[in-house]
Amino acid sequence: LTDWIKGQTHWRRNVLSTTWKFLDEGLKDRAVTRDLDWGVTVPQPGFERKRIYVWFEAVIGYLSASREWARLQGDDTAWQAFWHDDAKSFYFVGKDNIFFHTLIWPAMLMGYGSLNLPYDVPANEFLTIEGKKLSTSRGWAIWVHDYLERYASDALRYTLAVNMPETGDSDFSWREFLRRNNNELVATYGNLAHRALTFAYRNFDGTVPVPGELNECSQSLLNRAKVTLDTVDELLSRCDFKSAVKEAMSLAQQANRYLDEEAPWKTIKMERSPDKIGTANSVYTALSVLAALKTIFYPFLPFSSEKLHSFLGFGGSVEEPGWEIQFLPPGQKLRQPQPLFVKLDEDIVAKESSQLGFLEES
Repeated sequence: LTDWIKGQTHWRRNVLSTTWKFLDEGLKDRAVTRDLDWGVTVPQPGFERKRIYVWFEAVIGYLSASREWARLQGDDTAWQAFWHDDAKSFYFVGKDNIFFHTLIWPAMLMGYGSLNLPYDVPANEFLTIEGKKLSTSRGWAIWVHDYLERYASDALRYTLAVNMPETGDSDFSWREFLRRNNNELVATYGNLAHRALTFAYRNFDGTVPVPGELNECSQSLLNRAKVTLDTVDELLSRCDFKSAVKEAMSLAQQANRYLDEEAPWKTIKMERSPDKIGTANSVYTALSVLAALKTIFYPFLPFSSEKLHSFLGFGGSVEEPGWEIQFLPPGQKLRQPQPLFVKLDEDIVAKESSQLGFLEES
């Protein structure tokens, strides 16, 4: 077990440090049963009043669930694809469950033999709300079904992704949520999409412009989009989600600067050629970057990515082309664009914050 841990240099620092702390202190024997009248029974005579310790049997659920899934698919051997050969397993847990996934479960798998050990255990630290520990009993929590009645899911997904407690505890606040939504989703990514799509829709008969030879700035931005796709792919494989989503937003920021510099709303007034080739180049480039961003942002913002996919005139789903930049055909018919994100009012901060702790007060 120790030799195997030594080879997991790609794990997060907090996961490795916690695991090594237990190993350095020396692993102690642990009882795998409890004296309870509920839980999973011990299938041995004389143990009728014993129940299997929850964290001993719970991790086995990863294996048994995959076998049950295979049975339901009508192929009893399908589960093996997840546990043999080059399959990589990722266990997303909180930091209080690191021990069970980096030591107990691997030890059990080693004892059983022939099954793949965890490839990565990207455990997060703790997330607080407005500086306090979450507590559903005291009402210091945010229930997703309540949230979804008032706000878009992608806004929360983005805020949590950029503020994920990957290497240290972090805090969720409604003011931060408001800032991320209005300043980044709306003013940066949403602004890019709205400017490029509405301009193309109004000035190029609702179609993707047909470009000519692109200038150096345009080529540079398109190359940056390809690099960003590869970079985000690598970051996702390392479970570095905060860096991945920031890399995606950085591309949107650069594309906005590109539009500011190219200023198609100015060049179109000076165009002499009927095909408006100079303006067409910059607008086509911006739309092509959006075609890249719909894929790059998809792991974090799936709903807005699907909307953008449709606005650009594509059919089907964002997922269908796979993890690659989908070529944007010149002349493709655009769908009438709508805002990707909704700007929120300042007063939601006080309103939502006042709902926290309502059970404690009552």
